[in-house]
Amino acid sequence: MGGLLRYLFGPGKSEEHVKPHLVAAWSGPAQLPLLEPPTGPTGHHDIRNLARLLEQPVRAGRNPPQKFVWHASVRNHITDRVLNDSQWAHIAAEMVAAVGIAPHDDPDAVRWVAVRHADDHIHIVATLVRQDGETVWAWNERLKAQTAARDLEQRYGLYQVGPVDHTSHRRPTAAEQNKSHRQGRPEIPRDRLRREVRAAAAAAVDEDDFLSRLQAGGVVVRLRHSPTNPDEVTGYAVGLPDHHTSVGDTVWYGGGRLAPDLTLPQLRQRWGSDPGTHPRGAARRSGAQHRADAFREATAAAERSARHLAEDPSSDGDHIASLAYAAADLLASTARAFEGRHGGSLTDALEIFDHAAREPHRRLPRHPHAAAGQLRAMSRLIAAAGRLTSEDDTTAALQLVLRMSMIADNLANLREAQERLHQAQAARQAAEYLHTIAANATATSAGVRAGAVPGRTSSGRRQQRGRIT
Repeated sequence: MGGLLRYLFGPGKSEEHVKPHLVAAWSGPAQLPLLEPPTGPTGHHDIRNLARLLEQPVRAGRNPPQKFVWHASVRNHITDRVLNDSQWAHIAAEMVAAVGIAPHDDPDAVRWVAVRHADDHIHIVATLVRQDGETVWAWNERLKAQTAARDLEQRYGLYQVGPVDHTSHRRPTAAEQNKSHRQGRPEIPRDRLRREVRAAAAAAVDEDDFLSRLQAGGVVVRLRHSPTNPDEVTGYAVGLPDHHTSVGDTVWYGGGRLAPDLTLPQLRQRWGSDPGTHPRGAARRSGAQHRADAFREATAAAERSARHLAEDPSSDGDHIASLAYAAADLLASTARAFEGRHGGSLTDALEIFDHAAREPHRRLPRHPHAAAGQLRAMSRLIAAAGRLTSEDDTTAALQLVLRMSMIADNLANLREAQERLHQAQAARQAAEYLHTIAANATATSAGVRAGAVPGRTSSGRRQQRGRIT
């Protein structure tokens, strides 16, 4: 508790903490002046008394947990107005009540405080032992806190984030990030594997083709078989040859741990919904001299799909979903053609667009739009054509990127009409990002020199840039 409070009442990592102070506590507003950590001659806050009071129930508790500190930050959107301390105090009380650690009118609940050191957020700190000595467990705390936040957004007239829809992929954990940093990895394994699996799925025609592409890309693959029918493959996991546990075992990631739509059943359903597309035949037709033509053909298909999304906003939900999924595959192959395996600006845009394209709760369209099959066929054609090698290739490819920004913009309108606010925001960001990439590259000496990629230096090293999240 002491270490956390020292950080919250300290200057922060970059002197970003301004006038840290309490806005709420378990004992009510009248006791705040007594609980406020005093400032010493050096300007530092003495948090020892506050830490001792918060930890008293833990020391007196019956078999307290080893990890007894509960911490949550509550942050407003950048467009929200600045709330005063009283409003933040109410929000903090609602949050601890919602997660069940300090219900309203419960004098024996846990001890907690809310610390404010910036205009836009507070930190709530509590111990998980009630004042009557019993341990309290914050079951499903994230879901409960998010539900309370949606209610508070409406009550205060703040930016409404929207309900959880399970369309975002899992982010790397702190442990994964720290391990990658210690090992000097340029990229977190989970992120690299998701990119490899996405590209392979977008280019593959079936399961065997998918697995072959993964192995060709240096990815280790393990299949999961049915316990009742050993010959039936029910799933897969991927890993990197040099990514191991402490005992030397490969660290495996199932498709669903990479993204909600990358499980094997979902991929099978998507491959099965595109009859008549044969990328191996496309590969035979697409030599280097035909690469620009492949992008022009894909641009025409993307433009037709953008019109479908724009002209029929009340169209069947399956049609929208199938077009969005297929557009994501086309963008995946385009990003790989531009940037190769190491990613770049287009790959970043793909990460955002993927979120906008997914259906809630891993649902896949049962009745896909006819244009979705055309988009996926173009995805396979571009994957077969390979990396860009000439200015003509790049110019044609940038026209496709521009059409993909139109698809993203139209998808954002549809997601707003569906009241899926997370995805609407992601689609809008992807549209802006794609349009900027195409416009900037086109403006620099008729696009990009042969072999160069937007978002990279001429040597191929990624430039520093802001990531849209």
